[in-house]
Amino acid sequence: MAAKPKLHYFNGRGRMESIRWLLAAAGVEFEEKFIDTAEDLDKLKNDGLLMFQQVPMVEIDGMKLVQTRAILNYIASKYNLYGKDMKERALIDMYTEGVADLNEMILQLALCPPGEKDAKIALIKERTTNRYLPVFEKVLKSHGQDYLVGNKLSRADVHMVEVLYYVEELDSSLTANFPLLKALKTRVSSLPTVKKFLQPGGQRKPPIDEKSLEKAKKIFKIK
Repeated sequence: MAAKPKLHYFNGRGRMESIRWLLAAAGVEFEEKFIDTAEDLDKLKNDGLLMFQQVPMVEIDGMKLVQTRAILNYIASKYNLYGKDMKERALIDMYTEGVADLNEMILQLALCPPGEKDAKIALIKERTTNRYLPVFEKVLKSHGQDYLVGNKLSRADVHMVEVLYYVEELDSSLTANFPLLKALKTRVSSLPTVKKFLQPGGQRKPPIDEKSLEKAKKIFKIK
């Protein structure tokens, strides 16, 4: 039996959470080796396990993969979440990159100086409701299918639903005018493996709090 993928990161969302989501959607059990101190991270670096001296790092199929997009691409390809042909893959890539742009804005919010936070939140809300969600709502409406591409679950759906959860954590009213996206969120969340991931005690990580943020800053030596 093949070993379970092993995820190396701190015990929080960050850049590993999309990888956790995708593995969960693929029905793949995984282990986590948490980085708790700056010394833990230095050891990975000094042992030559991090190609670019950065995490996330995932041990899978005898490889030690780094760079979030590369890891996600591999998982999506391996577990058939990447479309049936080049055209579908191009659409999935395009949608995934759009979702990643919004996700990055939300991810950076935790590191935003207090005096700039309100303006940053206002910008995220504006982009969410005027730039990003309307695009995906229109895609679903245009073909009337259950999923974004090829009427089949793909990484684009998984990444979209992950970010919908983040958006609703920020302000639950932001998705009110996007019924098809809300239905997609319900559909993906109801898949048995995703449902298990989302349950209390599952491997999904909670929003970062001040204590966890300070710990992460120490690990990654962020001023």
